[in-house]
Amino acid sequence: MRLSYKAIGKDGKPVTGLVEAKDINEAAVYLRTRELLPITITKKEKSKLLEAIPLLKRSRTEDLVFFTRQLSSMLTSGLTLIRALEILKQQMRGIYMLEVLDAVITDIEGGSSFSSAIAKHPDMFSPIYASIIKTAEESGLLDKALLRLADNLEKQAKLRSSIKGALMYPVIVVTLMIAVVVIMMIFVIPQLSILYENLNIPLPLPTQIIIGMSKFIIVFWPLVIGFIVLASVLYRRFAKSPSGRLIIDDTVLKFPVFGKLIIQTILAEFARTFGLLVGTGTLVVDALLQTASTSGNIHYKNAIIDVSKKVEKGVTIGDAMSYSPLFPPLLVQLVRIGEQTGKLDDSLLKASEYFESEVDQQVKTLTTAMEPIIMIVLGVGVALLIASVITPIYNLISSIQ
Repeated sequence: MRLSYKAIGKDGKPVTGLVEAKDINEAAVYLRTRELLPITITKKEKSKLLEAIPLLKRSRTEDLVFFTRQLSSMLTSGLTLIRALEILKQQMRGIYMLEVLDAVITDIEGGSSFSSAIAKHPDMFSPIYASIIKTAEESGLLDKALLRLADNLEKQAKLRSSIKGALMYPVIVVTLMIAVVVIMMIFVIPQLSILYENLNIPLPLPTQIIIGMSKFIIVFWPLVIGFIVLASVLYRRFAKSPSGRLIIDDTVLKFPVFGKLIIQTILAEFARTFGLLVGTGTLVVDALLQTASTSGNIHYKNAIIDVSKKVEKGVTIGDAMSYSPLFPPLLVQLVRIGEQTGKLDDSLLKASEYFESEVDQQVKTLTTAMEPIIMIVLGVGVALLIASVITPIYNLISSIQ
């Protein structure tokens, strides 16, 4: 358990901090070995704010990039790891990041390595991050590995940001369109249907359909909400099953326009992560297995695992990748060149940069093309809705004239 303590140092000054121990007695013994006289030792309570708002426990990429880059600079300048972490703790503002750094510093002071200390916090430090740090500790190149990690995190964040930016506009428009339709169905259409009934005028088929839908939503809204909840639960269960995951991920890759964008994104992430692991000294097979776990698509995960199995049997990486249609010839060729020249990490970096530029170009094209398409779809939908509502009134006015 994690315990907070207040003690007196050998210089007579009060000292506070955290210690990892089985109980209070073990913590007291540990403090005395460090020439500290314990005054109070209490169990550290988890932040109530973090428990109340789980969203705060998610790592912010900006915080992680700042932490990684600053730690690299401090280690390069000659500071010890503990001193660098303590300085960074004073500079961080995120609640969760502060708690994580507290725990990491305590673990290191207790004799743990930096990699094992951060591995306890997968919400902040991914398994690949911890693996790279572990390899760097063994090779004595921790500062350089941290610098490459920071660069990798920045590129990863930029790639995801560009994709989210492209999808933000259509998502907002579609959400607003659905909201307008729901408001019309609940508040506007019922009033108009009462008017039509009082006037006793014949209604065209589209108007009858819309009024029927409105009455169904108003009367059976619990059933509608229940159906939506049930559908989402069944979908999640289906997506978690092996067969369901295969079907969904295969469908995603075959989406018109978006499928190609997703494939290019996966390839960029694969090349960058694999190159980073290889460049920091991780064994090729281990690097492939770790990269497979972050692919985000079961088909690419299986393909990368198959490549690792072939490499383990003595097949070159390029030849192993060429057996799968999921890896384009360009990527295979760059990997082969990297193997022949002994600069596999550089070749993979070039491949990731190529796929990232392809993603950027597709995002720009997609954003430009989607705006008029969305406007046309939105206009047609609104026009049909308005026409269905206005047509009976227009027919009534025409008959009176």
